[in-house]
Amino acid sequence: MATISELSLPELRRDLHKYPEAGWKEFRTTSLIAEELDERGYTVHLGASALDAEERLGVPNDDEIERARDRARDEGAPKTYLDQMGSVTGLIAEKTFHEGSGPVIGVRVDMDALEMTESGDADHRPAAEGFASCHPNEMHACGHDGHTTIGVGIARKLDVTDDFTGTVKLFFQPAEEGGRGGLPMSKTAHLTDIDHFAALHLGLDNETGKIIAGYERPLSNAKIDVEFHGESAHAGKAPNEGRNALQAATTAIQNLYAIPRHEEGATRINVGQVHSPNAQNVIAGHAQMRVEVRGEAANLNEYMLDAANRVLEHAAGMHAVEYDTDLYGKTTTFEADTELVTAVADAAQSLDAVTNVVEREPIGASEDASYLIKRVQAEGGQATYVGIGASNPSGHHTSRFDIDEDALEIGVDAVIETLKRLSTTYSQQ
Repeated sequence: MATISELSLPELRRDLHKYPEAGWKEFRTTSLIAEELDERGYTVHLGASALDAEERLGVPNDDEIERARDRARDEGAPKTYLDQMGSVTGLIAEKTFHEGSGPVIGVRVDMDALEMTESGDADHRPAAEGFASCHPNEMHACGHDGHTTIGVGIARKLDVTDDFTGTVKLFFQPAEEGGRGGLPMSKTAHLTDIDHFAALHLGLDNETGKIIAGYERPLSNAKIDVEFHGESAHAGKAPNEGRNALQAATTAIQNLYAIPRHEEGATRINVGQVHSPNAQNVIAGHAQMRVEVRGEAANLNEYMLDAANRVLEHAAGMHAVEYDTDLYGKTTTFEADTELVTAVADAAQSLDAVTNVVEREPIGASEDASYLIKRVQAEGGQATYVGIGASNPSGHHTSRFDIDEDALEIGVDAVIETLKRLSTTYSQQ
């Protein structure tokens, strides 16, 4: 494909759905979006110019990154923008409209897919209509293909909208899954001058036509990778010579789930992955785990993280093995700003396709746009997180996830109408 500019929003979403890219591998997606926005007169910041590369979490190894770049090139990623990115994905595009005396408004959408295999069932629409993932173990199972599409749709509609004056910054964030990309993007100067900021999410079990103007109070979250290093030995002939890394891991698992929950609010813990490939007659010399903790507030998340680290340390000590931990991802929490929530709600109410507007609702899960939102608020701006119903027929992070593509235009229109109202309010001040 030479360009995406000729594709409608549903066609673009389907293209992105067919070619999903997991976190920090979004080279094709980023390049194609950068090309269109560059041609539309946006100033494009790519890769390390869009985020602090040293702050990235959960980055794949160099070989994985290079394979992802090669695949993107083979699948039509424009070379100019692929070269500008180097080995770092991510895009911020900004443009000033009319005389530019209006507000500076940021909109964040995420781009990455999940590491899972999409259903091939005949009644799964992407499979039935030929746009299911063609990448093994990668799938858009959370709607990020739709989010990226809405970001492009906002840029397109602004070009034909006369009644917005101001500057728009579109944040196309990599590696949301696992909470890995929001923190490094929040560390840049691109957020220091933003007056209003909105992050977007499709679906979340809301029907098409519903808008939540202020999704808020996500759980703070931390994900850690753990490795136990012991000593292999023959389990029958010389078990005493081994130091069992798998036994340390299982001891840790039992006691991680036993961490007392906190009286001040919701706390969570889960062990999502355990790996220790050994024959049945070998004492395990190596074991890996992926663990996550969550807390209703940042301090509760830290309570869980500290307790988890204490359990890991002593589980290793009980079985005379060494261990390492690596922070894979992290998020925080936030509350939406009332003035901006009201502006989004009023804008949504004015749209014929919107049938239900809710001002505020707790997210319940975790979200790394939290870092961008908190940075904007710390710099004196207002921020919110907007939910856009999309009648998803299957739950998020499932192999049969899909969205109602009518929600794409609704999302674009809700943002555009909000921008116009914020611009008008600004000019009256």
